[in-house]
Parts: sequence; structure tokens; C-alpha cells
Amino acid sequence: MGNNIQGNNTELQNKNKEAIEILKSLGFGPRQCNELGGYVLLALLDLHPAKTWKECSNPLRGITPIIEYIHQYYGVRYAPNTRETVRDEAVKHFVEAGILLRNPDNPSRPTNSGKTVYQVEENALELFRSFSTAMWPRKLKQYQAKHSKILAEINRKREMSRIPVLLPNNETITISPGGQNPLIKKIIEDFCSRFTPGAFIVYIGDAENKFLFFKSEYLEKLGVVLESSMKIPDVIVHDFQKNWLLLIEAVTSAGPIDGKRRKELKQLFKNCKAGLVFVTAFIDRSAFGKFQTQISWETEVWIANEPDHIIHFNGERFLGPYPDVLPKESNKNSEV
Repeated sequence: MGNNIQGNNTELQNKNKEAIEILKSLGFGPRQCNELGGYVLLALLDLHPAKTWKECSNPLRGITPIIEYIHQYYGVRYAPNTRETVRDEAVKHFVEAGILLRNPDNPSRPTNSGKTVYQVEENALELFRSFSTAMWPRKLKQYQAKHSKILAEINRKREMSRIPVLLPNNETITISPGGQNPLIKKIIEDFCSRFTPGAFIVYIGDAENKFLFFKSEYLEKLGVVLESSMKIPDVIVHDFQKNWLLLIEAVTSAGPIDGKRRKELKQLFKNCKAGLVFVTAFIDRSAFGKFQTQISWETEVWIANEPDHIIHFNGERFLGPYPDVLPKESNKNSEV
């Protein structure tokens, strides 16, 4: 990409200072009201040094394009490994405050998708265009007065796109759209009702919030402690009648429970007081076919659009824990 830096260092710095001034006026704290936060706002407004604030716009822009824009027009290079910093220190807070929209072009796109984009919200854009004019103080006051309504409307639209999931106890929760979450809904509502009726849902993974639904105390009573750094299966279900803990992976793009993953899960749940059952879920046979050769023996496969059937990898037993993953006290009395 060519270098289109326009203006001297003083002009470049002044533009950034003005962006920081705007962020301070909107009530952001020191972690956003700094050089990085200012440049991120300028990139999202497509506002290079040669433009006036009246000319700012709101293109769709992802994290990497934001970093590239800052380098191209302001000569500041942020390394590729700072993407998380840009997201966590600036973009995330702008979204929460309602001045940015996440994936307005496709609300069903998962938050962790590499195609995630952000766009300045229209009311905020109108405000930013008034900066450095006589209208700015009045526009800022008007925006602040209606900010709660703007935020409520953004959240309402966000909630409308979320997926409702009916739990076995008739409680309904919502999970973010896109990714494997439609398949997770089918696991909870279709798989569990058929193969673990009355079981207790312990954990549901969500791309937007890893611990959106997590019964940590319940799991701790089974001898398992999970932390955010761990690679947790998408759904964890306890069939307390059989004392089985089902570890279910919903596969849409990432891999299934292969031999390596089975060993990882076995280690992760090594102190569990329930027998472990490993299940990989697919939306249809076509998706299953892509990963068929990778499936580990001594695991189960469930296909959502044929919900009454399970494919059992190894015929020794059907949908149950094997001796190597039974609770220690049960294992002593098991025949291997």
C-alpha cells in the first residue's frame, strides 16, 4: 500500500488531538482518550489530515483495515499483533458506548469472525461532523440528551438478532447469532431432549461471551474447575440419572473430537466424578463428510437434521463412558 500522508507532523498531531478531545467530551476514560483511541476514531471516520470534520463518513472497516489506514494516512505503524489491543482498548469500548455498530451489514456474523466490521452510528456521525463549528456545543448537548434512547435502540436491534434457546427446565436464554450457535441451539433442544431427557445443562459456549451460561458451582461439585484460558467444549451436559457428563463440540468450521482432542478433554476433565461421553455434532451429513476421517474412536457423532440417530464410533457400547473415563471410584470395579 502506498503512503498517502498529507500535512506536516504538527497537522497530523492536531487531528489526533481533536479526536481525543471529542472522546473526552463523550465521557471516555484515559484508556480510550489517548493516541491510539484518537487514531482509531479517525480511521473509522475515514478522516485523513487533508479532510475537515464536515467531510467525515462511516465506512465499514475491520480491525486490520483500521491499522492499515492509520499507517497509510498518519504514518503510525501498529504491528499486526496489536489487533487485540486495538479491539480491546478502543473499538470494544466504542461499541459499548453506542458510537460504533458491530457488523451492521450482517448482524448474524459471529463476533469472532475474521470478517467482523465496524461502522460509526449515524447519530454519532452527525455529531462528529459538527466538530470545530459553532454548532458543536449544541449538537453535543443534544446528542448527550438522547444518548440513552440511542443506546436502547441499538441494544434492542442487537437482542432481536440473538437466538433464543429453550433449556430442559423450560428456561429460555439467548445466544449471539452466527457461527456454530444455530447448531448449539439444536443440540440443546433436539439432541438433549432425545438422548439425555431431564439432564442438566452445565455450560453453553457463546462466541460473544464465553461464559454466558456456566454453572461453575455445579461443575465444581463434580470435581471440575474450568478457566477462561482453557479450550472448553461448546456444550456440557450432566445426565445425573446415569452420572454421565457429555462433552459436545458443535462443528461448523473448527475440527471435531479427533484423537488429539479426546486426549485433551480427558485430561481437562480428569478429576470428574461422572463418566465422560464425547459427542461431535454436525448440522448435516455434508458437514459430517468433511471431517469423517478425523473422528476419534470411542466417541459419538450426532447430525442435527437427522436428530433421532447417533453414529457410534466403536461398537462396544452405545452412548456411554468407556472405562478410561469413568470416575476413579467406579473404575476400580470395572472390567477393562
